[in-house]
Amino acid sequence: MQDWVHILFRSLGTIVMLFVLTRILGKKQISQLTFFEYVTGITLGEIAGFLSTDVERSYLHGVIALAVWFALPLLVELVTLRSKTLREWLEGKGTVLIKEGKVLEDNLKKERYTADELLEQLRAKSVFRVADVEFATLEASGELSVMLKKENQPLTPAMLGIKVAPEEEPQTVIMDGNIMDEPLAVMGLNRGWLHTELEKQGYLLENVFLGQVDAAHQLYLDLYDDQVQVPEPQTKAVLMATLKKCGADLELFALSVDDSGAKQMYGGCASTMNAIIQDMTPLLER
Repeated sequence: MQDWVHILFRSLGTIVMLFVLTRILGKKQISQLTFFEYVTGITLGEIAGFLSTDVERSYLHGVIALAVWFALPLLVELVTLRSKTLREWLEGKGTVLIKEGKVLEDNLKKERYTADELLEQLRAKSVFRVADVEFATLEASGELSVMLKKENQPLTPAMLGIKVAPEEEPQTVIMDGNIMDEPLAVMGLNRGWLHTELEKQGYLLENVFLGQVDAAHQLYLDLYDDQVQVPEPQTKAVLMATLKKCGADLELFALSVDDSGAKQMYGGCASTMNAIIQDMTPLLER
């Protein structure tokens, strides 16, 4: 057998094995690596390279080496799930670099971290003043976790006492001008509804690059023609305006009738409608 054919078959076999082993080891192998995972990943790659091209060596021996370097990390991972001490010894643990706006220089030296590197990591988190930081920890993965001081944290609806509706994942129902039936079914919709919405907005399916539907069944479109500005859907705004109009009409009826019973009925309905509007505001005004 010619060498190039031999290398081809060895490489294909190695790729399949490496893919299977990596899938079993899990997503951590392609995310932020710990020290042990970093060493394991490099070694597996090196063995796979030699296994593919070194035709003078036994293929079986390479497979055995690959299996050992797969089995050992898998065993260590299973053991570290049960032992915090072993997990800290193999993977390391976080080190506090900033506390109450003050850089801890001893910890910085311990991690062989320079001030420039610290500032660079902070800038990556959109933090430009050390004094704004309440707490910053260098994680075992090398990622810097930053918590700003209370007065420097972004405002949230909870801080302002505002109720907001839970966020639901929008579904992509049109991609590259093609209708995606499964996401439509997830939203409880069909192609007829989609074609009706496209007609309302005045666009043809073949002109749509991307279409998404949110939890309120509003259709957002992105067209192939970037010069065309697609207006925002107004379904929620129209519904809110309709509810407010109903409430205002009921209040007007309560003021305009002379019969006390009718006045009381319209007034009660107006109060109920205002309560409904208040409950619906987080859902419709976002």
